[in-house]
Amino acid sequence: MTPIVFLPGMMCDARLFAPQIAALSARHMVSVAPIGGFASMTELAQNVLQNAPPHFVLAGLSMGGILAMEVARQAPERVAGLALMDTNPLAEVDAVKAKRGPQMEMVQTGQLRDVMRDQMIPHYLAEGSDATTLEPLCEDMALTLGDDIFINQSIALRDRPDQTETLKSFENPALVLCGEQDRLCPVARHELMHDLLPNSTLKVLPNAGHLPPLEQPDATTAALKTWLETL
Repeated sequence: MTPIVFLPGMMCDARLFAPQIAALSARHMVSVAPIGGFASMTELAQNVLQNAPPHFVLAGLSMGGILAMEVARQAPERVAGLALMDTNPLAEVDAVKAKRGPQMEMVQTGQLRDVMRDQMIPHYLAEGSDATTLEPLCEDMALTLGDDIFINQSIALRDRPDQTETLKSFENPALVLCGEQDRLCPVARHELMHDLLPNSTLKVLPNAGHLPPLEQPDATTAALKTWLETL
């Protein structure tokens, strides 16, 4: 079976995909690539490619999905399939860019916990999700990764390129998945990606926000399994 490389979202680690890793590892070689060592999507993608198997499936959420698109742009011949979850193919808009500087300044003065708790995590989950478990997990993942990775990821996201042409030219099977209540990367963004990709499936999960792998783990895993069978 084709190996799977998971790419987590901003300030997340392998725990973001723990249910999927547990379910898919029986049939696939599964790895999770770190995505915080560089401050540009180009360099982050080069690092993924240096450490990935020769031929693999990419599954990325949010920033991980953005990075997956850059990996596919650089080496489409190595990417057997692309699962893009709760992500955005477009360059960052000015309104979001304007928030990056103040956030990075706060983190540089020791306020990473405050940035995550007050500005980021409150936007992640759908109503009815298990916030008492998932919000502390998100905070712990961020604090484990630390200040430098927050800065690198913020700059990489701020300066990222538009990947519309990448998606138009990617011909292998793709899964576009999102939570119906995702406020950060809304359903319309995923409909756009589905329309751009020549060979894609769109899956919108009810009762999920920005983190379906944790909010609706069984439904996310089922969608991935069904899609992987098409490769």
